[in-house]
Amino acid sequence: MNSRFQEKDNVNYDVKGIEPAITETESISQEPFSTFSSDNNELTSEGGLNNTWTRFKNSFKRFELEELDPNLTDAEKIAIATARSPLKHTLKKRHLHMIAVGGAIGTGLFVGSGKALRTAGPAGILIGWTVTGSMIYCMVMAVGELAVIFPVSGGFTTYATRFIDESFGFAVNFNYMLQWLVTLPLEIVAASITVNYWGVDPKYRDGFVALFWVVIVSINLFGVKGYGEAEFIFAVIKVITIIGFIIMAVVLICGGGPQGGFIGAKYWHNPGAFVGATPGLKFKGFCTVFITASFSFGGSEVVGIAGSEAENPRKSVPGAAKQVFWRIILFYVICLLLIGMLVPYNDPRLIGASSVDAAASPFVIAVINQGIRGLPSVINVVILISVLSVGNSSIYLCSRTLTALAEQGFLPKIVGYIDRGGRPLVAIGIASAFGLIALIAQSSHEGEIFNWLMALSGLSSLFSWSAICLCHIRFRKALTAQGRTTDELPFVSTVGVWGSYWGIFICILMFIAQFYVGLFPTGTAPNAKDFFMAYLSFPIVIAFYVAHKLWKRNWKLYIKAEDMDIDTGRREVDRDLLKQEVAAERTHLAARSIWYRTWKFWC
Repeated sequence: MNSRFQEKDNVNYDVKGIEPAITETESISQEPFSTFSSDNNELTSEGGLNNTWTRFKNSFKRFELEELDPNLTDAEKIAIATARSPLKHTLKKRHLHMIAVGGAIGTGLFVGSGKALRTAGPAGILIGWTVTGSMIYCMVMAVGELAVIFPVSGGFTTYATRFIDESFGFAVNFNYMLQWLVTLPLEIVAASITVNYWGVDPKYRDGFVALFWVVIVSINLFGVKGYGEAEFIFAVIKVITIIGFIIMAVVLICGGGPQGGFIGAKYWHNPGAFVGATPGLKFKGFCTVFITASFSFGGSEVVGIAGSEAENPRKSVPGAAKQVFWRIILFYVICLLLIGMLVPYNDPRLIGASSVDAAASPFVIAVINQGIRGLPSVINVVILISVLSVGNSSIYLCSRTLTALAEQGFLPKIVGYIDRGGRPLVAIGIASAFGLIALIAQSSHEGEIFNWLMALSGLSSLFSWSAICLCHIRFRKALTAQGRTTDELPFVSTVGVWGSYWGIFICILMFIAQFYVGLFPTGTAPNAKDFFMAYLSFPIVIAFYVAHKLWKRNWKLYIKAEDMDIDTGRREVDRDLLKQEVAAERTHLAARSIWYRTWKFWC
């Protein structure tokens, strides 16, 4: 039997197997001293007087929902729980677009690219980032298609459980949660180290750690709207900086810098396009690029989570997903092409480059090499903002993943506490508390500790991206098996299901490359420490998968296509009406000029 319930923002979701849940109006009206207006989502004091303090205080109370039918299967419970999650839907189109364009741009590009340049050379980083970028584009198209049709709590973190297998979803999602749980303290420390560029005494590092922690946590306590506004501002700054750098780099390469002289591609000839004297060393150096490239693209999948809290996913998510293409081409490929022409891979300042060493940023080195004053400090300010942006996203993504895991029954129910302001308070508290690990920044063993923390989730992004592509393939298979077509999908991936196959193929190659580099590290003999630091997250994911199989006694390898639930969580519950609307939109688009159709395809 199908039934429908109404969520707090008056959006209907199709849910199978339960009676209509208690609405927010019903649950909150049980409170003796307050009432709730479903029209404006505001708590008011008894008698209708708007009381700011009462609204503020009551906003932290739990949003109560009806218990699920205990006779439902685990898969049905998971689908329903994530579909009716009372998160706010307040992210606007401009938020999602800027998050997609600039949200994932951080230290991986600004600083980490220096390490890749040192180990692979200008041709190596260009090829590595281009190949990785092609996979990212296919992955984002896949998650965009799914996020539009299923804007559920946790976004793509719930798809693996629904379309592949509960154990697979448990393993991948726990690893994804660990990735962002670890990233927060790492980014806070990176921000405190970045400040040292201006000669700040390192003894004050803990003070800056505390300051940045307070800023990041405060932003997330404003809910998804606070996150969206902060990321919008951060992304605008990063985009403007990169566009400015590209223009300046072209001028410098053509000989228009203070020192003059045409540069061109001389560094591709001397010291060379690849690092290494033999083909074997050049290949090994090239393999090191992939993990750095994947780190720089980390967070590209945020559209799949943020889309679940968008005002209108059907309108905002497709455009946001398409913006990723331009980010890859303009901000990664072109940027790195220019960097490889301005900075030789044997520049001594690149030696020992790490993700937190702003002085080793090839962007900074390129400017210094040309004798330009003042700009290095500007670039370092942007690096600092990028670090804070990633820290901000860490709490957001980790808290939403924790909430989704709790709603799926993988964590205690209290972790899924969502207040009437749509904030997952307990999950935000857990992610924020873990960030306090950054206070060990003054420890002499800081580097060792953080290296092992990062090793826990070093391959997390690859697991998540391959899982997204596999979910897309399985979803399309379920449509076919159940006699349905893409005519009912408001947004269809521009690269189709074959794009997802390409994404999985590239992820597998990157797993192999990382295994090879971990087993035979560059510059040192094979050793267990380097291998496990490079590959530790792989056995951790396997352990999670096997543990869940034993815990739930779930012996199936995958959910059959004909048994998949491909309806629960949809915003548009009238499938026939949706088909008519989609057909009308496509007919209207087909009647427009080829220039307009090309624009809509890419933007």
